[in-house]
Amino acid sequence: MADNRCVILFVKFPERGKVKSRLAQDMDGDIIQRFYECMVLDAIDMLKQAGTPFRICFDPPDAQERVRQWLGQTYLYMPQIGGNLGERMKQAFSIVFSEGVDEALLIGSDIPALTTILIDEAFQSLSDRDSVIGPANDGGYYLIGFKKITFVPGIFHAMAWSTNTVFRETVRRLKETSLTVHLLPELTDIDTREDVEAFLSHALLATLDAPRTLLFLNKHHQMLFKPQKKI
Repeated sequence: MADNRCVILFVKFPERGKVKSRLAQDMDGDIIQRFYECMVLDAIDMLKQAGTPFRICFDPPDAQERVRQWLGQTYLYMPQIGGNLGERMKQAFSIVFSEGVDEALLIGSDIPALTTILIDEAFQSLSDRDSVIGPANDGGYYLIGFKKITFVPGIFHAMAWSTNTVFRETVRRLKETSLTVHLLPELTDIDTREDVEAFLSHALLATLDAPRTLLFLNKHHQMLFKPQKKI
C-alpha cells in the first residue's frame, strides 16, 4: 500500500518579496527568504524520513528549472496548475490519482511543527475514514487528504481562501458530501510575527522535525524583527 500513497508538498520558488509577504511588515526581506528556504528543506527532509513517496508541487508553474537548481534533480516535480489555490489543489490531487495513487495528502511548506508522526497518523486514518484534515491556528488548514475513491473535487470550489473560515467550511462540505473525516491536531501556519513567536514557544515543548528552521530562528531571533513603531 505504501507505494500507492503520495504526499503532495506545495512550495513557492523563494524570490525576495514573493514568499511570506505578510511577514514583510516585521521582518527583513532577505531574512524572510532564507527563513522560508529553511522551512521547505526541513519539510522535504521530514517527508524523506516518513518514507512515503512525495511530489514537490511548485509555483510559479514556469519555475521548474529554477526549483530543480534550488532543491536538486532527484525529486519528482509537478507545477501548480490553476488560477487560485483551490484550483491548484484540485488539479494536484486529480493528477496523482490519475497516475495510480490510491491515497494522497497535500501539505503546505510553512508548517515546521508538522512531523512524521502526524503524516503517519493521517495515512493510517484513511484506512477507516474517507478524508483527513489538519486545522491551522489561523482558521485554515495545513494538511488535507483523500482516498482516490472518496476524492470530491468540488470541495475546493468557490472557497473564501485566506480567511479564518476555510477549515470550518471545508469540514462542513466534507460532511455534507457524506464523507467521514479524521481531524488532526491544530498546528501553527507561519504567516505573521505572532506565528513565529508561537512556533518558538511550541518548539520548546516538543520534538520537531525542523532542525534548519529552529537553528535559523534561534540564531537570528534578536535581529529578526524590526522595532515596533510607537503610536
